[in-house]
Amino acid sequence: MKLLAMNPWPMVRADLRAMRGTAAVVVLIVALAVAIGVGIGAQERAMRQASARAADDFPLLIGAPGSQTQLVMTAVYLQIDAIPLIDGAVLNRLAADPRVAAAAPIAFGDMVRGWPVIGTTAAFVTRWGRLAPAAGRVFDHEAEAVLGADVALTIGDGFTPAHGTQTHTAPGEDSAEEHAHRHEGVAYTVVGRLPRLGTPWDRAILIPIETVWETHGLGNGHQADEAPLGAPFDARAVPGVPAVVVKPRAVADAYALRGAYRQGGTMALFPAEVLVTLYRAMGDLRDVLVVAAGLNDFVVFLAVLLLAVTLAGLRRRRYAVLRAIGAPPGYVFLVAWLGVAVLIGAGCIAGLMLGAAASLGVASLLAGRTGLLLASLPGWPEAALVAMLFGLGSAMAVVPALLAWRAPVSSGLREG
Repeated sequence: MKLLAMNPWPMVRADLRAMRGTAAVVVLIVALAVAIGVGIGAQERAMRQASARAADDFPLLIGAPGSQTQLVMTAVYLQIDAIPLIDGAVLNRLAADPRVAAAAPIAFGDMVRGWPVIGTTAAFVTRWGRLAPAAGRVFDHEAEAVLGADVALTIGDGFTPAHGTQTHTAPGEDSAEEHAHRHEGVAYTVVGRLPRLGTPWDRAILIPIETVWETHGLGNGHQADEAPLGAPFDARAVPGVPAVVVKPRAVADAYALRGAYRQGGTMALFPAEVLVTLYRAMGDLRDVLVVAAGLNDFVVFLAVLLLAVTLAGLRRRRYAVLRAIGAPPGYVFLVAWLGVAVLIGAGCIAGLMLGAAASLGVASLLAGRTGLLLASLPGWPEAALVAMLFGLGSAMAVVPALLAWRAPVSSGLREG
């Protein structure tokens, strides 16, 4: 009987049914090993993409000399911390600079039920005309506010912010400390809501920068109390701000502005510069995790190999019977190899799905903590990893198949 004329699958199915408990354990072990590698790769890539997307709205940041990382984390990712102020006169210099297409101050410090209250200009709320409110309108009076997509208030609601609260409550949660630090006599009315951006700014409440200054007794940045909101800020002494977002007219202007404002009491940077440093650190951590996951996969696959060798030994009599009734050695080899390869393939597929589910769970957790929208489903790199692991496992399955192929028929028939 020729090898090609014999169908190995009935024997493979019979073997798998006979050891279904062991087969299920092998599939589960392989799936867990594969899921670790898939989850690490998908999550790291999603974090890079989400953090880079969040920085797109901040072409150039200007702040006081200090930690570049802290400035980016506070202004872009709203990990609010106390940072020094820059002289408000910088706003007017930027407004008069021909290299600047637009500039907007950003002020932090107040909170409402865990949501940060950010003072800025109406122009920056719309990202200089690129965004339109999903509902309502942008503020045009000092007592008005615009909500990020995730803020659980509605248009028409009123609120009073709290000053400098250090309670780290989750967004939407109230606290006694916040009540104790509220700005008495200061009230805002919600007039609009922005579309979802997939960034931490989705959980921010945006108000006119003028109101922030006035709330803290600094004037409103204008000579007249009833002056229109936003630039130009023409008061004799414009209050300081933690950061200014600058939109340069051209790439060359961006580099020129960065150089010009890295002196004279200011610090200028591209958020991408800081992200590259963070990515490098993340890459080092990822490399460590990938190596650890690779060693874990190797140990798991080695254990599966040893188990497959043991099972092949236990099934020597079955294979000897096949040889005795006329099955060629190649058929026995194919049956033994397919049995192990099927288990590894099933484990790889299950691991890919398990890794995807784990990535979605971690993405949801990180979104709740950071506000970043992570698209963490596995992609081609993870698919390639799974294919490589399947190839490795299939190659290792040759070992028990060779043992079954080379086993003497006579000794196999004497067993059992």
